[in-house]
Amino acid sequence: MPQRKKSPRWSIKSAIDYYSIHRWGGDYFSVNTSGELICMPDRNKKTAISLMDVVREAKKRGLSFPLQVRFQDLLRDRVRTLNENFNQSIAEQGYKNIYRGVFPIKVNQLREVVEEIVDAGIPYQYGIEAGSKPELVAALWAHEAPESLIVCNGYKDEGFIRLALLGQKIGKTVIIVAEKFDEFERIIAIAKAMKVTPTIGLRVRLQSKSSGKWAGSSGDRAKFGLSSSEILAAVELLQEQEMLHCLKLLHFHIGSQIPDIRNLNQAAREAARHYTKLKKMGVPLEYLDVGGGLGIDYDGSKSNYHSSINYSLEEYCRSIVYHIMTICDEEGIDHPIIVSESGRAIVAQHTVLIVEAFGSVEKRRDSKLLTLGDDEHKLIGELLHMQKELSEENLDESYHDLLQVREEAIRLFDTGNLDLLSKAKVENLYWDICDKIVELSGNCDVVSEDITELRATLSDQYLCNFSIFQSLMDNWALNQIFPITPIHRLNKRPTNPATLADITCDSEGKIDEFVDLRDVKKNLLLHDIDEGPYYLGFFLVGAYQDVMGDQHNLFGRVNEAHVFLDEDEEDGFYIEEVIPGSTITQVLESTQYDPNTLMRTLKQNIAKAIKADLVKPNEGMKLLEEYKTALSSYTYLTGK
Repeated sequence: MPQRKKSPRWSIKSAIDYYSIHRWGGDYFSVNTSGELICMPDRNKKTAISLMDVVREAKKRGLSFPLQVRFQDLLRDRVRTLNENFNQSIAEQGYKNIYRGVFPIKVNQLREVVEEIVDAGIPYQYGIEAGSKPELVAALWAHEAPESLIVCNGYKDEGFIRLALLGQKIGKTVIIVAEKFDEFERIIAIAKAMKVTPTIGLRVRLQSKSSGKWAGSSGDRAKFGLSSSEILAAVELLQEQEMLHCLKLLHFHIGSQIPDIRNLNQAAREAARHYTKLKKMGVPLEYLDVGGGLGIDYDGSKSNYHSSINYSLEEYCRSIVYHIMTICDEEGIDHPIIVSESGRAIVAQHTVLIVEAFGSVEKRRDSKLLTLGDDEHKLIGELLHMQKELSEENLDESYHDLLQVREEAIRLFDTGNLDLLSKAKVENLYWDICDKIVELSGNCDVVSEDITELRATLSDQYLCNFSIFQSLMDNWALNQIFPITPIHRLNKRPTNPATLADITCDSEGKIDEFVDLRDVKKNLLLHDIDEGPYYLGFFLVGAYQDVMGDQHNLFGRVNEAHVFLDEDEEDGFYIEEVIPGSTITQVLESTQYDPNTLMRTLKQNIAKAIKADLVKPNEGMKLLEEYKTALSSYTYLTGK
């Protein structure tokens, strides 16, 4: 018989390696000697904040879970990092122009996020990209740095164009990017009517394609952008209207979260070629906008898998600068101002969703009724014999026999030939034998696919107080994998293979794929939740998840805590702002329920119940007060 393998001693490094914290966390996240997950929001200061200290402070403030934690210094660090890397690449390669980035607020439109980004971007003239009228209204309000840009993308009606020209009229640099040929006609007509000289951009539909989940949004199937013939027609139209001097920017976008740097390089070269050819035709372009697509490494594998990227931020900036410069030098054209619209890489890391695991879904429960006697059904006898003979040498054969016995039990019960008590005993023995098979398989170097699937099936389901549909929409809709790890007890070995389930009534409200260097893990090793409160962190959730959540089960927004570094504080931070999550009244009002009407109707129902002697008057008033209290309460679970 093979020797039982000895498990290596668990350590902080073991936790960092198992949960891939240094891979997806970069320089921002690690684990301290107490086994608590820490965040270093500003990489220049290296000050660490324990997430459990944040949890403790949030509890003092009366905040319950789920809790969204925003590290505002980390947000500022991302703005600095992007701009300084582009500026450094420009200086090192001798590029003869500047970088002017814009933050696409569709990635996170929350006011407190946009304000922080805009403020951090002032030294770099960092601007804003807006893709709708509401976003443009917000951008015009938030915009500060006089030399920074407001880039307007998306389809535009008259109201959108008038808003953009309003910004131009009050001294802001607003660039209206035409996505279709007919938008040129509208821009020209409205600008003349408003007596404003517009700054116009043109989006080119490149042949270069992306890869990953958003590959379908690039190439010939892209829904935005002008073909070569449409570009020439637009240039001709502007010439006829004596407005060619207004065309200042060439733009492209081949998709979000681009995993392979080669796709970005090819697109940059193709766009630069369009830029230079148009310049040679006399078009006075000044800006080349490389769009978004700069990804982040969700799984830490540094690969071209859709949840990862095979390049760094530094390589991205160097490559963009190099390829644009190379094409322009070949064509003898002055280097353009480089614009990028990176959103995910700015905001994803700054937000952590902290949830509490409060229970588990059990497959069986012991009962005195299930005690085995001498005169049991023959299927139970077969299972007992199988249990006795089980060994590492016959795992697959035993498992196949086990499945056959279970199927027979289901068939007999369905035809009325097996009583409920015997069926329950069969089920308990079935799971006991499955547990033993998985335990013995741990000593085998190679296991079959059936046993691998059984391991996943036997994983505990940890119930967590949150909604996937509200807080992790991309996990449900796009199978996006987010890093998940306990934020404490990391100095202790986790022993329970588990999947996660949220508190919605939807069977899709679960997470059963986790970060791994090789494909994905079907379960995650977690600690025993019976030892007290158990907190898990969902990381890299600052992009899109904040603004794309729905009202599934009417759970609404979660509590938020905005954390700032402060070395004078005992724990190195303070919570600058708390934003309460949605109340029941707020989510009901958003779906056209009037709380006053609700109260009035329930009061009438209670009056009828009192009249029918179903409740006493005093009890009825207490019930009414309880209903009123519920309306003002947090939508998520707040106690057992």
